[in-house]
Amino acid sequence: MHQLQARKGIMLMFLAMQVVPIMDGIAKFLSMRYPVLEVVWARFFFHFLFMIPVVLWVHGPRGLVVNRPWLLLARGGLLLIATLCFFTAITEISIPSALSLLFVSPIIVTIASALLLGEQVGIRRWIAVLIGFVAVIIIFRPTIGSFHWASLLALGAGIAYAFYFLSTRWLTGRAPPRVMLIYQSMLGAVVMSIMMFWVWVSPTPTDWILMAALGGIAAGGHYLIIKSFEFAEASLLAPYGFSEIIMATVVAYIGFGNFPDPWTWLGICLIIGVGIFLSLPPSDRVQ
Repeated sequence: MHQLQARKGIMLMFLAMQVVPIMDGIAKFLSMRYPVLEVVWARFFFHFLFMIPVVLWVHGPRGLVVNRPWLLLARGGLLLIATLCFFTAITEISIPSALSLLFVSPIIVTIASALLLGEQVGIRRWIAVLIGFVAVIIIFRPTIGSFHWASLLALGAGIAYAFYFLSTRWLTGRAPPRVMLIYQSMLGAVVMSIMMFWVWVSPTPTDWILMAALGGIAAGGHYLIIKSFEFAEASLLAPYGFSEIIMATVVAYIGFGNFPDPWTWLGICLIIGVGIFLSLPPSDRVQ
């Protein structure tokens, strides 16, 4: 793998991981005022609404015609499941706490990349994943007494997101990134629009803006993720998913008053260290 291309993929993934927590913060805020199903609807509906004119402008109507569209829709189904689970989880527990369980996904991705995608997963990447996971444990120090049922939903979101991540890598190149964004939001927009007949609460003008921002940020973040796979393998990018905790911690503090303690900062430093470690070119080419 060309080193410059790999670093470009890493940069795009890191940027994506700093964008997505902003969406999570808006979702948590809106979930205090509206049913979580309506918040999930906004995330997919506005994502779809924003991407339609972009794709039609860039690719034309024929750009929406792809081979085996059900594969792209299935990928969107995985994202819908992950989003439903995670948005529900953060209505009950903090964003960083839910994210710590979502971080099971890089481990699954690293293992599955070798088993399903045939990627070479060397000792450096295994070490990075393990250190990142230890860092998350240090940050949140889970105990039996603090267990919450919503933690299971966050864990389920992590599993679904891992396979969404893998399917993104597998499908990259089979359709333009903007078209992939359309299909990944299409199923969620349709399914959740149907659900609105039962749970709809009319948003205020300000909340309409926040809901639109939710979809726009989601589209932007996932565009960066898709683009990152054009330059790097899934197993290389997976450990950089841990960097999401940096912006998640900032969002949790600014939006909800959760100030990081020294243990949290130690964990964040470990995560940053993982990224620096992986960005250094290995002298023996072991990855």
